[in-house]
Amino acid sequence: MRAMTKINKKGDDAYLDRLLSYFQSKFNEKIKQFVPIRKKVFYVKTRKNTYIIKGYRSNKKLKLQETFTTTLKNEGFSKTYQFVHPAKEALFFEGTHYGVIEYLEPHKTSFSYYTKENISEGLKLLEEFHKVTATFETRYRILIPKGDIFGKWQERSAIFINNLPVLENFINPTILTELLDWAKWSLDGIKTNSRFFEKEPFVILHGDVAHHNFLREVSGTLHLIDFDLIQIGPNVLDYLQYANRILPYLDWSFEQLAEFEPMQKFLQEKAFLYALAYPSDIFREWNRLIRENLHARPSKTKYVMELTMNQFFLRKEFFNHLQKMV
Repeated sequence: MRAMTKINKKGDDAYLDRLLSYFQSKFNEKIKQFVPIRKKVFYVKTRKNTYIIKGYRSNKKLKLQETFTTTLKNEGFSKTYQFVHPAKEALFFEGTHYGVIEYLEPHKTSFSYYTKENISEGLKLLEEFHKVTATFETRYRILIPKGDIFGKWQERSAIFINNLPVLENFINPTILTELLDWAKWSLDGIKTNSRFFEKEPFVILHGDVAHHNFLREVSGTLHLIDFDLIQIGPNVLDYLQYANRILPYLDWSFEQLAEFEPMQKFLQEKAFLYALAYPSDIFREWNRLIRENLHARPSKTKYVMELTMNQFFLRKEFFNHLQKMV
């Protein structure tokens, strides 16, 4: 069967046909459907089963993911996937190592941060994840990096500043100045209060709590997926990122953020308040667009422009509130 593809760039069909042929030769089951989901991630249906195949740059990264998800299951966290082995041997094709993951059939209504019910459910699942990983994080300290929010965001700011000659063509200079002021104020506060983000007890952090890494299965059970960015550190680092992710859906309201019980204790900490001010999403998305040379394409910049401009004044009010609190 010819590879089913949503990618229309020259050469992709030939590559996908070669890749399908390779998988076909290695699988113990006849592949009936083969659909790219995103780069190096594929939906595969055989006569009896359905899988997700995901590519990794190294065998070490693949084995870490296999081991980690197995440990999660063994230690009692069942709300995620497992790697399976339906192939005759390890899958390696044109420089990429591939792992095969059990398919979790998604619910007709996907998870998002549009409702407070979903936000609360995601927080509860994250809390369960941390509770389990706290029991075995010491086993992974030599395998995965330690979370470093200051270093990560300092580098992100440096790249954003380096991109200013391009950014000035898109963003009002006054807004650019304010964004950089927020970032500096935030980083200064994080540095001064750095011990807060280094305190044990540690857990294994998910590291990417975007809504698409929460998957609601057809049964209604919410699962946590994609552990490519796991790190060691205090759970506050995941909760900080979660707060950054949900605030745009809460109209940058401090009061609404404080409605969620797991956030309440952190909102009493100066270090957390300083960190909430950092415009992480705006810097991340602009840096990515410019790095991938996509900033000249209006279809690609539309979302980031909306992210930067549409809620700017709500974010400014939020920032002013944080300043008064600390």
